[in-house]
Amino acid sequence: MVVARAGLAKSKRLKGQKIVRDTLKKSSKEWVRRQLDDPYVAKAQAAGWRARAAFKLLDIDEKFDVLRGRQRVVDLGSAPGSWCQICAAKGMRVVGIDLLPCEPLAGVTFLEDDFTTEAGLAAVHEALGHAKPDLILCDMAANTVGHKETDGLRTQSLTELAVDYAMTHLAVGGNFVSKIFMNGYENDVKKQVSTRFTRCQLFKPPSSRAESREIFLVGLGFKG
Repeated sequence: MVVARAGLAKSKRLKGQKIVRDTLKKSSKEWVRRQLDDPYVAKAQAAGWRARAAFKLLDIDEKFDVLRGRQRVVDLGSAPGSWCQICAAKGMRVVGIDLLPCEPLAGVTFLEDDFTTEAGLAAVHEALGHAKPDLILCDMAANTVGHKETDGLRTQSLTELAVDYAMTHLAVGGNFVSKIFMNGYENDVKKQVSTRFTRCQLFKPPSSRAESREIFLVGLGFKG
């Protein structure tokens, strides 16, 4: 009986592992298909941007003018660096931090570190010359597993970390942009931070894929 139960447990475990592998394979195939069919991928390559995500920030800036007058920028989860590219092209002092490495880019300090740790915070602070950023960007998303609710909750936790960082470190008068997944949480986080900004709005850029559940929180004029 013990042997039978052990065999059954092993069978369930192997079945579970197969489901995860199959889900990841399906997710990878869908990502490749989207990349091949996406006109923004080709546009990014033609324009020299590191990723199609560049157009999301450009759309946000066209709508809200978030980049104008900014001098010191922190990009949370910066890899591969397209948002940093845009800011550096406008002459800003840019610090990008990510757990993943980024290829060097003129005008940008890339930190392969965790912004939620004391060491990561100190590294960002030093790279900014011990001044507060007047723009904080976050286009982070958790590694997906192909399950929308799980993926949304994992990205939600990253949004919460980004919001906490901005509320603590953003300079008065600064702007904040962060990705959120639409799962009902987006209105809660907007309500949470709206009292700290002159203007706060949720926005889905035209360049964001229609099927994507991402949306962006835009906060203008941080009150401190």
